[in-house]
Amino acid sequence: MLPILTLAGDGQFDAYVARPAGTARAAIVVIQEIFGVSAGIRRKCDRLAQDGYLAIAPDLFWRLNPGIQLDPDVPEEMQQALDLMGKFDQDQGIADIEATIRIARAEIAGGKVGCVGYCLGGRLAYMTAARTDVDASVGYYAVGIDGLLGEKHAIAHPLLLHIAGADHFVSAETQAAMHDGLDDHPKVTLIDYPGEDHGFATEIGARRSPEAADRADAATAAFFAENLG
Repeated sequence: MLPILTLAGDGQFDAYVARPAGTARAAIVVIQEIFGVSAGIRRKCDRLAQDGYLAIAPDLFWRLNPGIQLDPDVPEEMQQALDLMGKFDQDQGIADIEATIRIARAEIAGGKVGCVGYCLGGRLAYMTAARTDVDASVGYYAVGIDGLLGEKHAIAHPLLLHIAGADHFVSAETQAAMHDGLDDHPKVTLIDYPGEDHGFATEIGARRSPEAADRADAATAAFFAENLG
């Protein structure tokens, strides 16, 4: 675990870190789902480290329930996760992600830093692209992007969004609004996965759809290789 000081200097939170065997080609901040820095998120970090990246996953729920890890396949824990999302301050979350980006950039001597997020983390990845100096961002099945289209003018670096076509958290109308608002943005790429539901690229559990997950992860790897090195 890596301790990270808040931007305001008024608190400290932990982040899971996976380091590559040699010199990191770049750093990537891995943004959690509503289930905390779970075993699946840690595995995402480990896979990125195998690809040569320094991967850091901050505990964004530290103000609510530090270190919490929930299982979406357990109904009670899914409800607890939804309750946490309702209490989570997303603006504070972005500040904590920015603090993590700064630490990550220092760890690699000023090199490039990307981010990748899932579910709530996908939404935060979009917000990170619009509100920070992150060099490249990826969001998987991001929620509520239609309400954030007013920030698209601030996206200055490449952003890739994976859209689950049958996402029960993101309606067809919302997906259409994402395309209408972002298809002509020079820095944004949207990839659709028809028939796939929310969480299809999870590492662990019933939500995983292997073929779609592999396709999305391959696109993400190519995107980071192009934009981070």
